[in-house]
Amino acid sequence: MSFFMIFRVALRALGRNKMRTALTMLGMIIGVGAVIIVVAIGRGAEEQITASVQAGGTNLITISAGNWNRGGVSHGMGSSPRLKAVDVEAIRQQVPGAQYLTASVNTRDQVIAAGENWQTRIEGTDVELPLIRFWDVELGTFFTSTDVSSAAKVAVLGSVVRDNLFGEGSDPVGQTIRVRNQSFKIIGVMTAKGSGSFGQDQDDTLFAPYTTVQRKLRGRDGTNISRIMVSARSADEIAGTTAQIEEVLRAQHGLIQGEENDFMVRTQDEMMSMLTSTTGTMTTLIIGIAVVSLIVGGIGIMNIMLVSVTERTREIGLRMAVGAKGQDVLWQFLVEAGALSLVGGLIGVGMGFAVSQALERSPLAWPTSVPPEWVGIAVGFSGLIGLVFGFYPAWKGAQLDPIESLRFE
Repeated sequence: MSFFMIFRVALRALGRNKMRTALTMLGMIIGVGAVIIVVAIGRGAEEQITASVQAGGTNLITISAGNWNRGGVSHGMGSSPRLKAVDVEAIRQQVPGAQYLTASVNTRDQVIAAGENWQTRIEGTDVELPLIRFWDVELGTFFTSTDVSSAAKVAVLGSVVRDNLFGEGSDPVGQTIRVRNQSFKIIGVMTAKGSGSFGQDQDDTLFAPYTTVQRKLRGRDGTNISRIMVSARSADEIAGTTAQIEEVLRAQHGLIQGEENDFMVRTQDEMMSMLTSTTGTMTTLIIGIAVVSLIVGGIGIMNIMLVSVTERTREIGLRMAVGAKGQDVLWQFLVEAGALSLVGGLIGVGMGFAVSQALERSPLAWPTSVPPEWVGIAVGFSGLIGLVFGFYPAWKGAQLDPIESLRFE
């Protein structure tokens, strides 16, 4: 018998009991749909994390203050006072792969202006920050090296700070704001940038020279800093530049061999890997659950096919009596099982796409992205499960004796 004829007979048999066929496919539909939805959410989250990290700057290397031990007491990461502005200059002079550098000192405080007040993050930074983070100034200008060296009381606002203090879209350049008992002149407003790599709103920030923040707001002597941001000249130079920075800082801080670093160096790739590891673990776990659902669907197909073989024993005997071979019967039931799983898989893909789009357009605005290769993997796996679990019923039907089958009641 030709394969085309076997295919027609198999589809006709499935069409005779539409409700049972639909319920049998349901397991595959749910399983494949779950795989597509989970992968879409996981990949969407990874892409959002990648975009957030890259929004912080390209080829970025971050050096943070490390642990500080005093009197046998460990004060934890970020507590070391040994990271200083002179370290920035040492890196600039001795690390050729470092293209742009900036010192950073952060604090939070209440900002008052025009009868309004707003608590925000205050970032003391240097003139190369816009170059490192590819962040343009929307209104006015960024501060200069002269402002940094003189600890000038000037400020550049993030768009969220501007909108809450002066009104949405306004131009506050030239006006004055107050932080504690210090007055700052607004010289610029940054363009809107959105969320950062850890979910924080980057626009909810006030920028000022790091020397100003140290001396006027934190009472420091102008040498201690909490972070250095470095932009490597190219992605290929990140690893080498990181190693050179570590070597320079160890020499700057007088650390001997075997002594732990009193600073921490993180690259953009490390930050991205750290942020995506949890997402990847959860995605793998839920995909595992979806695969179990597919296997359960395959068991359902095998169960229904065994029932079908029993119900159609006389039909099988009659076909074999008029010349059909055992392999014809085997192929017929395999085609039925494969059709159930493949059609169920395709419907599941459609359901997965629909739910993914609904999540993206919902008030949650959950980002989703369906990789094309996963569509093929999901459908192919569902078809494979159908053939694997459908083989035993098909083999059992092919082994029936024609005479005994014709006598079956």
